[in-house]
Amino acid sequence: MTQLFLISGLSGSGKSVALKVLEDSGYYCVDNLPAELLAPLVEHLRAAGYDKIAVSIDVRSANSVQRLPHFLTQIKQQGMDVHVIFLDAQSDTLVKRFSETRRLHPLSDGVRTLPECVARERELLTGISDIGHRIDTSEVHANALRAWIKEFIRVDRAQLTLLFESFGFKHGLPLDADFVFDVRCLPNPHYNPVLQPLTGRDQPVIDFLENTPDVQAMYTDIRDFIARWLPNFVADNRSYFTVAIGCTGGQHRSVYLAEKLARHFEPEQQVLVRHRELKP
Repeated sequence: MTQLFLISGLSGSGKSVALKVLEDSGYYCVDNLPAELLAPLVEHLRAAGYDKIAVSIDVRSANSVQRLPHFLTQIKQQGMDVHVIFLDAQSDTLVKRFSETRRLHPLSDGVRTLPECVARERELLTGISDIGHRIDTSEVHANALRAWIKEFIRVDRAQLTLLFESFGFKHGLPLDADFVFDVRCLPNPHYNPVLQPLTGRDQPVIDFLENTPDVQAMYTDIRDFIARWLPNFVADNRSYFTVAIGCTGGQHRSVYLAEKLARHFEPEQQVLVRHRELKP
């Protein structure tokens, strides 16, 4: 079966990085394709014998980008394995990236300010952001994004992917979360001089949190809540579901809980783990 990966999202969110990963993974890649040409391109490439295709479509397609969900439905009806990755980021992050690189925003017309361009682009892409796997790149370095995309294209997309993401509230809420759990009320290893430079993956921090009753009570509550409601999302034909666990800095408590929850659900679900604040 021919496989199509569609990359979309906000300008400056990392689409070129994602497309390069797919190219390096053996996909025939096309950037900045007008949305109305997606079906003809895929038909041509299938006839030419290509079975792994990746296309980037975004606001540069002008008005036709809003018809992208319709075009994708048509392609799926032809029996193709279609998957969408939507890259997003906080508006102030996007403005900063454009300012630092001195690139013009695709919607720049000499009238709109840069923040207005970003806001308008977000509005135009509203109908696309929820039809695939959404990744918030606000606090994510290029190397981490590359690793995340590589993980994502390896999963079995015939079943739901349950993703646990740790983050720090002081760096902002992740835009790609379906559930968000706040664990800042738990005892913080940061205030222990020995544990401070470590993370929730290190054994001394794990031992500390394993022996803290409130941490274990929180873990049990989150685990049971997810177990109770996840079947409803599976029944709703969801392909991806992201659970975000947040502490203050995203180094200790959230990392520990994301890892422990992933281990619990791995025997029954397809699971990925991401730690937004940890360096790759």
